[in-house]
Amino acid sequence: MVPLTAREHAALDRLEERERPLRRGGALVREKDIGGEMFVLREGTMMSSVLLDDGSRQILRFLFPGDLLGMSSLAYGEAPETLTALTDCMVAPFDRAAIANVVAEHPRLAALIMVYNQIERAALTDRLAALGRTSAKARVASILLEMRNRQRMVDPQLGSSFALRLTQEEIGDATGLTAVHVNRMLRQLEEEGLIAREAGRMTFINERGLAREANYIDRYVGLDLSWLPPAQ
Repeated sequence: MVPLTAREHAALDRLEERERPLRRGGALVREKDIGGEMFVLREGTMMSSVLLDDGSRQILRFLFPGDLLGMSSLAYGEAPETLTALTDCMVAPFDRAAIANVVAEHPRLAALIMVYNQIERAALTDRLAALGRTSAKARVASILLEMRNRQRMVDPQLGSSFALRLTQEEIGDATGLTAVHVNRMLRQLEEEGLIAREAGRMTFINERGLAREANYIDRYVGLDLSWLPPAQ
């Protein structure tokens, strides 16, 4: 997003000095846990979710390498969400003092963390609007685009074919649909010539049409960072 100086790189490296492996399906943090640790996701894919009163699960976000996890610990004593590994993962834990040092010594990095949080807020706003106002097919199409575009940020060479790494139940928990309904929407997207599926891989046949179907906005493009303070 922004070229970093050697000092800024070193400050971020200090956040990742320790490593902690997490196996697929493991919970890094559970909703209402007490703690102050935050994390950088170094490898793998994770999700954040909450349990609803009826026992169902709502997936809020999918998380990819480079994402900051558990940042609510800066404001709350209890975790508001559960963080679960969708694949084998590696995370780097750090505490509040490490973030305080970044804010004090590297104001531009602190500003970039604020930008990141605003991107996440906008993406969650899109998800909320989709749950209330768009069709089931649009919601599923949006998840497919989100997963590919976030993976492409990690691997810029990624094209129209990618490993989805989500079950239909997980897609359903993110979109407010049953797994059966998700399956029906995926088949419909295939029949309309928008996607193809084979051996666990998803391929976009008509990406422009898929984005149109989803009313999708990529919140990681079109950023205005001209206001950022200079590096120190």
